Amino acid sequence: MRMDRWPVIAACLVVLLVVTTSAAVSHRMPECAAPPEITRFRVPLPNTARAIRSGQPLVIVSIGSSSTKGIGASDSAHTYPALLAEDLHQSFPQLAVTVLNQGIGGEMAFQMLARFERDVLAYHPHLVIWQTGSNQALRSDDVDGYTATIREGVSRLKSAGADLILMDPQFAPRIIARPSHLLIVDSIDAVAKDMNVAVFRRFALMRHWVSSGRYKIEEIVSPDGLHMNDLSYSCVANLLAESLTAATESPTQNSVKAHQVDVRVDRNNQTTRQKSAQ
Repeated sequence: MRMDRWPVIAACLVVLLVVTTSAAVSHRMPECAAPPEITRFRVPLPNTARAIRSGQPLVIVSIGSSSTKGIGASDSAHTYPALLAEDLHQSFPQLAVTVLNQGIGGEMAFQMLARFERDVLAYHPHLVIWQTGSNQALRSDDVDGYTATIREGVSRLKSAGADLILMDPQFAPRIIARPSHLLIVDSIDAVAKDMNVAVFRRFALMRHWVSSGRYKIEEIVSPDGLHMNDLSYSCVANLLAESLTAATESPTQNSVKAHQVDVRVDRNNQTTRQKSAQ
């Protein structure tokens, strides 16, 4: 073989390697995205914004059931509160951010409300994320009683001066099989509108992923048909962080941006994440 052909052959091998590697990386980098009308909050988070602007340590309490506790995640580092803290540290590297995970699997709203004083208000949080509704849909059809409980909880948290984000149920087979699930989702939204608090619309978000063909339901829900997994927890944390950040910006800063995160799952089923350019 003539020596002058080696540069050409080497170049071809490099191109082949790049194409092959890019295809492999692309396969491992699914995107989690959703329209802003699903993920953006309708109300600001003034208490949180003041903490960020002043540079004081930001305290967030996440209270809820198994979705907050992180059932379905590979480990505690892949729960949504842990990943939310990671994303907020990246967004505000000079800010001390604490996200407390106060999730207890299987709890219903009235049980969470009973521990607000000990597990939430005792930490004087700037922001509370209250994940609720899943166990209500699974165990009870008393939507009116549930709505009253949510109203009482919202009132107590607002009286304490905390910002609040309500997180509604996950879109999962065992949830959508229950006849009351849409009533629960709608009741959370109605209370939020009436009491002027934010909602992270997890149900609509996950339903969008499935209906748009971005994911199959089994890719974002654990084999038990109920709990989320590393991929969906990661996406929820990132979109929640971006929505939270947008809600604390001034109106001139708060322009509509694309919500997107690359999620990489390696061969050991560990998830790493990389934000896309805005």
